[in-house]
Amino acid sequence: MAQWTSAVGAAQLARLLGSQQDRPAGPGTRRPPAYRALADGIRLLVLEGRVPVAARLPAERELALALSVSRTTVAAAYEALRGEGFLESRRGAGSWTAVPAGNPVPARGLEPLPPEALGSMIDLGCAALPAPEPWLTRAVQGALEELPPYAHTHGDYPAGLPALRAMIADRYTQRGIATMPEQIMVTTGAMGAIDAICHLFGGRGERIAVESPSYANILQLMREAGARLVPVAMAEGLTGWDLDRWRQVLREAAPRIAYVVADFHNPTGALADEDQRRRLVDAARSAGTVLVADETMSELWLDEDVEMPRPVCGFDPAGSTVITVGSASKAFWAGMRIGWVRAAPDVIRSLVAARAYADLGTPVLEQLAVNWLFGTGGWEEAVELRRTQARQNRDELVSAVRRELPGWEFKVPRGGLTLWVRTGGLSGSRLAEAGERVGVRVPSGPRFGVDGAFEGYVRLPFTVGGAVAEEAAVRLAAAARIVETGGTTGGEAPRTFVA
Repeated sequence: MAQWTSAVGAAQLARLLGSQQDRPAGPGTRRPPAYRALADGIRLLVLEGRVPVAARLPAERELALALSVSRTTVAAAYEALRGEGFLESRRGAGSWTAVPAGNPVPARGLEPLPPEALGSMIDLGCAALPAPEPWLTRAVQGALEELPPYAHTHGDYPAGLPALRAMIADRYTQRGIATMPEQIMVTTGAMGAIDAICHLFGGRGERIAVESPSYANILQLMREAGARLVPVAMAEGLTGWDLDRWRQVLREAAPRIAYVVADFHNPTGALADEDQRRRLVDAARSAGTVLVADETMSELWLDEDVEMPRPVCGFDPAGSTVITVGSASKAFWAGMRIGWVRAAPDVIRSLVAARAYADLGTPVLEQLAVNWLFGTGGWEEAVELRRTQARQNRDELVSAVRRELPGWEFKVPRGGLTLWVRTGGLSGSRLAEAGERVGVRVPSGPRFGVDGAFEGYVRLPFTVGGAVAEEAAVRLAAAARIVETGGTTGGEAPRTFVA
């Protein structure tokens, strides 16, 4: 019986390997043999989760043809990977990827670092801040006071608590988008919302247009749902979308869904203007594409003079084209797993009906906590605290990176939680691996792309500031030196660092 659970084709593996950029060798730097470079490239893809564990690799002859190298080179690379525990083989079954005993299985998204590992590792993988106290505690206390009547029910509310649905609808109405509670479904975070939308509209094999780059965890969710992702490049800088490209993709590929982040895009921080929003909604309507607008960052403007455009759904008054997703996770706290969908009532009814086969409903206590925040003004005060913290972190991280890594390029976004950084020609995948060795965890650019794009980038979130930001930049610079020279850390373990 075969031990592999998926397969990677020769052409696909060649594209992924081809995306790994290396800086030209400097004086005195020896390039590794071809087989060693190939083995290292495949190992990196496995460690990053871009090639799954237990994935069958192409036959030696097939990969040699795709890479234009000798079969001997591929055979030697496979043998090296077997010796290191990253490949297993059996006659008649082929070769499949593995991880050495004792190594954690790599995740394919951006999973949070376990809290017990934070003493020695600076975590720049997860774009989430600590809870804005005292508002979390106050919200939970307020929720407990409201809980007794709900405790006498079965506790399952597939569409969400009526009080919270009404509150969210009122908040859209106050923003100038008339909304009824029947247009709202409360979900378990924004991920739960988008998962439900993809299963309702996407289906296995359906095309989904996505920004390129886009949020890594959403891309992986869509891949695992069986979607065919169609990337659409962002406009230059932080100026939002390239509408000519979007119109072409919507017209020619006819995707069933398009997923966009108009408000402080993750990872680039771009803010789409009103004209771009209007034109994209018009193009989606003409193509018959459902436009899913992710608003999870919409309240995180960091500069006081930012003028926020109307929501994307404001350009679809009939509600026939745009489905909006919101969440408490970014603006308030990631541990508050409350999200919501705003859509036409018939779409909400379909989503609610399908939910019976998924999670039945969202935890009541957390819904009551968010409802308390919305109803008391606590939300606005907590989000203002969040903006102040993120703004300070952003400015301190930017200053530290500019000082320690002057060759890295980026534009400072005016909101959101992430900095999208071009790494001066270094491989983002290799930086991520070297970073783990020197005590800083950073996601590489290809996690945010399709088919190996953005190898020359990393994403840095505004989750650390002060001395921690300074140390993170120092460790990133150490990782960059390792990648540049092909060297090692010299045996020095990362220092334990307490903020």
